Amino acid sequence: MKEYRNRIVDNILKRKLAGKGAVLIEGPKWCGKTTTARHQSKSVLLMDNPAEKNQNIRLAEMDPAILLAGDNPRLIDEWQLAPKIWDAVRYEVDQRGEPGQFILTGSAVPPDTKDISHSGTGRFSWLTMRPMSLFESGESNGTVSIRDLFAGKKASGISNIDINKLAFLICRGGWPGSIFFDDDIALDQAKDYFDAVVRYDISRTDNIQRNPERVKLLMRSYARNQGSQATIGTIAADMSTNDSQSDTKTISSYISALKKIFVVEDSPAWNPNLRSKSAIRTADTRYFVDPSIGTAAMGLGPNDLINDLNTMGLMFETLCIRDLRVYADALDGQIYHFRDRNGLECDAVIHLRNGSYGLIEIKLGGDSLIEEGAQTLKTLASKIDTDKMKQPSFMMVLTGVGKYAYMRDDNVMVVPIGCLKD
Repeated sequence: MKEYRNRIVDNILKRKLAGKGAVLIEGPKWCGKTTTARHQSKSVLLMDNPAEKNQNIRLAEMDPAILLAGDNPRLIDEWQLAPKIWDAVRYEVDQRGEPGQFILTGSAVPPDTKDISHSGTGRFSWLTMRPMSLFESGESNGTVSIRDLFAGKKASGISNIDINKLAFLICRGGWPGSIFFDDDIALDQAKDYFDAVVRYDISRTDNIQRNPERVKLLMRSYARNQGSQATIGTIAADMSTNDSQSDTKTISSYISALKKIFVVEDSPAWNPNLRSKSAIRTADTRYFVDPSIGTAAMGLGPNDLINDLNTMGLMFETLCIRDLRVYADALDGQIYHFRDRNGLECDAVIHLRNGSYGLIEIKLGGDSLIEEGAQTLKTLASKIDTDKMKQPSFMMVLTGVGKYAYMRDDNVMVVPIGCLKD
């Protein structure tokens, strides 16, 4: 399990190091950025090492070149503690003129970018590392490959994930350390992560103290609005039942902070060429980076989800988006969401750089929901102007509960999440 996580990210990291002087790996804490980067580095600087943290920050102000000395690729972890390192790395990359010099990792965007004078364009490559997908953690058997679907192959496989296991996986999340614990302890990891965000991390990102109780209310509202295009006003109204002081300006600043520490990752809107002039909604779709954050925010466990299938469906969608993002990264693609003014909606569009794309509807399970998802996919596909863009490479209903992966007579594939991989 752990070896595969290293392989999928290693392949991406190797490719990026071969083309640029430095690679910046971003993502939430606890997702294994430093451990993974160590596999490609030959020397390491841990900026937040308590024994050296203050000294490292002072050196970054006085003579950052000292911190960059070491065998390459040199890993600099939590570089954002001393933003001047960015320009120092850029300068060294220019002077040396060789790829693969530095790997920078961080779990937050620098609170103050005034000391950064260069964007890094042409010198840096970016890699977002997320919690583990089900294939990386070993729960998906990987019998259906998205890469193969783009190559025209049909889906075929058998999933071993039932509804009880799925509810547990949603609540446990994809945190690398949790997969090696007993179930009860594994579930506590997401709760601890949520508590750390509320009490410390959201204020640490820009050194602005935020009200922990208001952060909890916001994250609970965000959890209830997973998979929607809820506006700031909608979230404020949702919070106001418990906190009359919530306002859109404050909420916007809190959400911005959550994005900076990679707790929230919304899905951008897809804008295809359509045959009709139907207006396409451009608002981002709300998601946590991992479904376990949402269940922790709402105080839900696996049994709670099984007793409330509507909420389970929302959290399952977040799990699927997490996994699809990991797989899309491996294919040099991106995940989008589609919705038009008439309510036609597609949960996920995986779009590759070469213009190929696949349409995906996410359903917890059941024949009626699968049929509903298939009809949505066919309706959307019929509206796409294939004179101006490619036809979809595949259409897929991605399910949680369901044993078999198969191709329907209408060319819509049904694939359980327990079969999927990149």
